[in-house]
Amino acid sequence: MAFGPLISKIYSLCYGFGGPRRGGRTCGINANLCLDAISYGSMHQGLSLKAALRRNPGNTKPMSPFFTRNLPPVIRRAAVFALVSAACFTASVAALSEWRLVWSDEFETDGSPDSAKWGYDLGTGASVGLVGWGNNEAQYYTDRPENARVEDGILIIEARREPMQNSQYTSARMVTRDRGDWLYGRIEVRAKMPYGRGTWPAVWMLPTDWDYGGWPHSGEIDIMEHVGFDHGRVHGTVHTGAFNHMQGTQRGASTVVPDLHEAFYTYAIEWDEDRIRWFVDDAEYYAFERQDEWGSAEWPFDRRFHLILNIAIGGNWGGQQGIDNDIFPQRMKVEYVRVYEAVEAAEPQPVRGAWIHFFNPAYDGN
Repeated sequence: MAFGPLISKIYSLCYGFGGPRRGGRTCGINANLCLDAISYGSMHQGLSLKAALRRNPGNTKPMSPFFTRNLPPVIRRAAVFALVSAACFTASVAALSEWRLVWSDEFETDGSPDSAKWGYDLGTGASVGLVGWGNNEAQYYTDRPENARVEDGILIIEARREPMQNSQYTSARMVTRDRGDWLYGRIEVRAKMPYGRGTWPAVWMLPTDWDYGGWPHSGEIDIMEHVGFDHGRVHGTVHTGAFNHMQGTQRGASTVVPDLHEAFYTYAIEWDEDRIRWFVDDAEYYAFERQDEWGSAEWPFDRRFHLILNIAIGGNWGGQQGIDNDIFPQRMKVEYVRVYEAVEAAEPQPVRGAWIHFFNPAYDGN
């Protein structure tokens, strides 16, 4: 008996009815609806379990006939009971938290980005002792409208080939520091990325207070990075004192988004006191989990962080295969930025009598 797909199907019924997240809120319901699906058919309409699950009024997708197996009825009843119990319990736990919007920019006003929400890191990094921003990057960051602006409800960060100071490229690095700083939550950015060899766009976070010391000791969270010479591969990474690219010990993963320069995708993390999870359009592709024995060297993520949006040009990683000067200008386009905090939902209440039908002799086991 293939239990994996069976559990998945039951879980989909109990938790999300196969539906996606909407606006950062988990569309999970709770165990009551899972139990209602059973009691609706089995106790009020005299249906078999299979029919009850397939006719659940909350389920927008018909269920496939996955209960028909060549097993004795008693074993089938026991197996279904155990599987649905486990799925409903998982759904109950998952439904305990929801998301509440606490900060956002929908970029509704054309012109300069909202100065109450965004600041800029400027220049080459020399003013803060990081020439090339610590990565030998080639661009000069400005706050000019040529490099950062809102047009038709979209934030545009534009990298250009043009001389500025001693650099041959300009771009923008926008930051929410001291305007939007968060400890835990869901951070999501819906964006379309630039492309081409030498580009290095990123959506990432740095600590606001640097309580554990300079980089990397106070941490870094890369929500997404993309290097143009490896087109379509999106990276999610953390850097800490113990785990960082200087030592080759950084922790992260990647996923493939082939048309990231042609379509908007939502790049997100969900971050709490024990774990950070990475998503592209709500498909999770990595989780970094705190271990009990860890200290700040491994987990400095119990302090406030702020958001950064930028396009770097060249650098130790982005410039590994050079810079194609024929691709400019290149743009990152951002539809929105939204930040949510977790809020506790009401504890689901059990539905009395929902399991009676499982061991009812009338149940046919199909």
